[in-house]
This record gives sequence, structure tokens and C-alpha cells, in this order.
Amino acid sequence: MARDVLLDVNGERHVLAIEPRRTLLDVLRRELGLTGAKRACDMGNCGACTVHLDGRAVYSCLALAVDCEGRAVTTIEGLAKDGALDPLQAAFVAADALQCGYCTPGQVMSLRALLNDNPSPSEEEIRRAVSGNLCRCGAYRNIVRAGLMAAQPK
Repeated sequence: MARDVLLDVNGERHVLAIEPRRTLLDVLRRELGLTGAKRACDMGNCGACTVHLDGRAVYSCLALAVDCEGRAVTTIEGLAKDGALDPLQAAFVAADALQCGYCTPGQVMSLRALLNDNPSPSEEEIRRAVSGNLCRCGAYRNIVRAGLMAAQPK
């Protein structure tokens, strides 16, 4: 049975009737039309559905939407401000870290969480941050390079 849930997504509040069994990924995509987080494995193995929950990177396929009430959800769509790409998004473009683009939102969200906590990470920290995100195209080298480009100098 559905119940009303107040979700704060990308700074906007939404009251949605949600069945307790539905995942955050499902609600983001179907009810809110935010399709940046991708449905791929549905088991928390690939990272394609990564979003931020209170600033922490999480797999939205494993989070129940009702458990996100009262918490801040940020998706890839919420990073750009006033039509300007987030510096990390711009670095992905500059480093050609996009390839097919399917994994890109999850990669960006994982790295953005790292950069929010540590603006000057090492290459190893960047690699660890995206270690839970799979890229079928093998763009890992450029993804790491984009992370380094977006990092603030030490």
C-alpha cells in the first residue's frame, strides 16, 4: 500500500505516493523523470545508478525510496547550475572520459562525493572512489584523468 513520502531531490521537494518496496532508482526514473541514474544490474554491482544521499555516494537501486524521506538526494541532473556544467562534468568532457556515456553519471557522482570530502585527492583515492563503477568501454584512464583535472592543486 502506497504512502505519501516527502523527497528532497536536487533541492526541490516532492510529495509522492510510494509503495514501501520501491527503490529510489525506480522513483527517480519513473515518477520524477530523472533518468541520469541508470538501471543496469539492480544488485549494487555496477555503480550506474549512483546518486548522493546526504552528500554520500549510494547505489540508488539498493535504497528504498521511503527510507530517503527527510534526506537530501542529489542526482547527476542536480550538479549543473544555471546551465553551467559542474567543474567535474566539464573535466569529463575535456578528458574524453565519456565514451558511450552509460556509466558516466555514476562515475561523476562517485567522484563528486570524493571531491566534496577531499578537494585534493591522490590518484589512488580517485581510483578507489570509482572502483565500484563499471565501464564497459574501458575509459578508466580518462575517468581518472578527469578526476585529477577537477581536483584542486595541493
